[in-house]
Amino acid sequence: MMLKFTFVPMKSTILQTAINTIETEARSVKGLTAYIDDHFEKVIHAVHGSKGRLVISGIGKSAIVAQKIVATLNSTGTPALFMHAADAIHGDLGMVTGDDVVMIISKSGESPEIKVLVPLIRNFGNMLIGMAGNMESFLAKNADLVINTTVDKEACPNNLAPTSSTTAQMVMGDVMAVCLMELNGFNNRDFARFHPGGNLGKRLYLRVEDIAAANEKPAVLPDASLREVIVEITEKRLGVTAVVDASNRLMGIITDGDLRRMLEKTTDISQIRASDISSPEPVTVSPQALAVEALELLKNHDISQLVVSEEGQYKGILHLHDLIREGIV
Repeated sequence: MMLKFTFVPMKSTILQTAINTIETEARSVKGLTAYIDDHFEKVIHAVHGSKGRLVISGIGKSAIVAQKIVATLNSTGTPALFMHAADAIHGDLGMVTGDDVVMIISKSGESPEIKVLVPLIRNFGNMLIGMAGNMESFLAKNADLVINTTVDKEACPNNLAPTSSTTAQMVMGDVMAVCLMELNGFNNRDFARFHPGGNLGKRLYLRVEDIAAANEKPAVLPDASLREVIVEITEKRLGVTAVVDASNRLMGIITDGDLRRMLEKTTDISQIRASDISSPEPVTVSPQALAVEALELLKNHDISQLVVSEEGQYKGILHLHDLIREGIV
């Protein structure tokens, strides 16, 4: 019976291997700057000027990278589509239209599926972009334009498993996406339209009026008694009440902190009116302001509530807890 032994490396060896991997891949990424040239610029202009989509294909690990690049492009304003190289030659080529630009990703540029796919794309008449790690490969020599992703070595200790090469492909995909964002003038509002879900989307599109509308609108007149003020703040549970005139014009606010400070200084409270203790110039926010802008106001003034006001008219209260509940904070 043969005994099997499993070698467990020392912690120091593991740490050194991890550091070496990061450093090797970092050098590979840094080396990509040498390939950002006129040819790369032509690729960006070709994709930007296309009336169709960018169809990206690959095989193996490169196919997985292609899917990530497609996802990034779609979410940043450049229509893109993934087509697996193996499936392409068995019917999926039908997804390519005459206006599309096709990009094939391959480290070697010599995979059998790639060698079959390249002539088919060229016969279709579509512009073909190659992203290759071998500039002497079949793909590089037969593409209309080429993005160079050559790396000196893989991070794999055997220099075999796609590591540095796939990292280089991913980075070049990100570079393409960012360059196209610049050309398209893709801004925060565009990003919000494509990312409506989750906390990220909320930070980009959620407005004050969307949140404050669900809150109570505590308000008292300037001549309201202290008892009326306390009841209003207590019932509406926002720790504050607005002071408004008969036409709902904002005159000031009273917070529960204002009440405590007043009680510390005053013994005769029978004649106190709302106008006597209100802050006449509260920090306000427009209903159309983004929730993240409201958060900045709260931080900058070190307060917990904002008065929502539009053209002097009182619209409601936004509380820090509202922003926390929505995941803005």
